[in-house]
Amino acid sequence: MPRDDAAVHGPYRVLMTHRFFEPGFRAGGPVRAIARLLDSCSEQVTVTLVTGDHDLGVPQPYPGLSGRWLDRGRSRIFYLSTRSPRQWWGLWRTLRREPFDLLYVNSLWCPFSITAILATRLRLIRAARVTIAPRGEFSPAALALKATKKEIFLRLWGPFLRRGDVRWHATCQLEADLIRRRLPWATALVCADEVDLPAEPIPPVRLADRLRLVFVGRVSPMKNLTLTLAALARTTSPITFDIYGPAEDPAYWARCRQLISQLPSTVEVAYRGELHPDLVRETFAQYDAYAMPTLGENFGYTIVESLSASCPVLCSDRTPWTGVLAAGGGVVLTRLTEDELADQLERLARMSPAERLALRGSAADAYRTWAAGERGVHILDQMRLADRPGPAPRVGQRPYSSR
Repeated sequence: MPRDDAAVHGPYRVLMTHRFFEPGFRAGGPVRAIARLLDSCSEQVTVTLVTGDHDLGVPQPYPGLSGRWLDRGRSRIFYLSTRSPRQWWGLWRTLRREPFDLLYVNSLWCPFSITAILATRLRLIRAARVTIAPRGEFSPAALALKATKKEIFLRLWGPFLRRGDVRWHATCQLEADLIRRRLPWATALVCADEVDLPAEPIPPVRLADRLRLVFVGRVSPMKNLTLTLAALARTTSPITFDIYGPAEDPAYWARCRQLISQLPSTVEVAYRGELHPDLVRETFAQYDAYAMPTLGENFGYTIVESLSASCPVLCSDRTPWTGVLAAGGGVVLTRLTEDELADQLERLARMSPAERLALRGSAADAYRTWAAGERGVHILDQMRLADRPGPAPRVGQRPYSSR
């Protein structure tokens, strides 16, 4: 019988970085993606994660975590204050003692990623390979934000990464294509993010006569909340629209508030503040539809969470979920214009509660079909197998929590 890979070589050691992690949640989907990476990797893999000691947009550190190591299953996490030379020194002394098989960084632009890659190239830390997960940063809309700075950075950093034989993790084929459009030499492995959701959706229930619409996510230009507000201005039927999420871009939120002030009296809008991840699904279950005209998602956690709560999604065609939405999960917006979205909102608003309940049932069916599909090999095991050929973990159905 073939011997276990970990018994022959020892565990496959991964050094991972991301600026934000739990208990924070304001940075959105990447935080949950990384948490699931840690919790779902095989026994042949161990992960050391270096992350910041505070949440996005919050200057205060997490209570009792700054400068500390925390165990999480087979993984360990260090919460770093980037302003503390003492913490930097202690972290480097710890990391330099262990050779890593892989440096896996989340984000191309993040200082955590740049610092870790440079430290590897200068041999201040030892990592045999480097993988970058850009988390949607190569979408045209994302590249258009601070475009000049990003173009200069890519021209300088791209050749450096090419010489280093860097691999890329794309969470869908679209993201892989976008990476290679800017970096034709790039080797991208496609592997969808893992999710921690139940196999069965929350059963849909009949709601009020008035259409209940919701937005859940970071209030930022990429999420395109302004398009939903502009579309609502063109509707005539009664609609309630609730907004949840951190207003991380003050200028953008000011623009949203201006649009809200101009809405007709038939539209009621309320900003409900931030929403903890544990409350997202039960919140979606209270609405008829989720308006998500995003400019681009490499995965889209809130989309699948909405479907898992039997809440149809009105979404652009710039996500991996187009097929699921077209199969009953919601509406795919191909033109992404005010008129197109307004027509869909008006159509929903004029439906009876029974008709909207039927649409929620279709969303539940679409989610159920997606959830029953098979998953591939975990991305860190793909990296391990590429570097250490051997028996692969068994491919099975998507993993679920007991929630």
